[in-house]
Amino acid sequence: MARLFSIYGKYLVALHSKFTSMTIIETIASLNDSLQTYRDQGKTIGLVPTMGALHDGHGALVRRCVAENDVTVVSLFVNPTQFNNPDDLLHYPRTPEEDNRLLEAMNVDIVFAPTVDEMYPEPDKRVFEFGVLSEVMEGAFRPGHFNGVAQVVSKLFQFVRPNVAYFGEKDFQQLAIVKEMVKQLQLPLEVIGVATV
Repeated sequence: MARLFSIYGKYLVALHSKFTSMTIIETIASLNDSLQTYRDQGKTIGLVPTMGALHDGHGALVRRCVAENDVTVVSLFVNPTQFNNPDDLLHYPRTPEEDNRLLEAMNVDIVFAPTVDEMYPEPDKRVFEFGVLSEVMEGAFRPGHFNGVAQVVSKLFQFVRPNVAYFGEKDFQQLAIVKEMVKQLQLPLEVIGVATV
């Protein structure tokens, strides 16, 4: 029976991959149009925010999201506001073609890959107050980093309006910052930490 279930499960995954296609979206307007259709159908939407250059840790987040939601959105955006060193931003790896192939194989529904101008048509001057949470550990060596994280993640939450968002437990300080931001802004979503490799 277990063997039959295993074979049947693999067949369903293959069938789903064959008859569904992933949509790559670059604008907020197109993203909203696509997601509104799912919202009107009462479907749950999960979001996995990333900066691309995907690895196995991202894969764990995506698999969890796909398993628990009707629609999975993955963002691919290298966020300039969280980099202290311009050289780090310049040399951050960008592998969109490879990332898209990986995400399609994992049955992601939508990839949101905006430009910097799309995300920041005007400079984002918002300053979040996280107290000591953003000042210790990584925050002590990268001043302003977590404010930049909060800026971009809050924008993604605003645009996608997910029911659930997934972050790696390995980056526990970032996870705590995002949860605190959601609390401060009173956003109607759940943030889930996932154990990653």
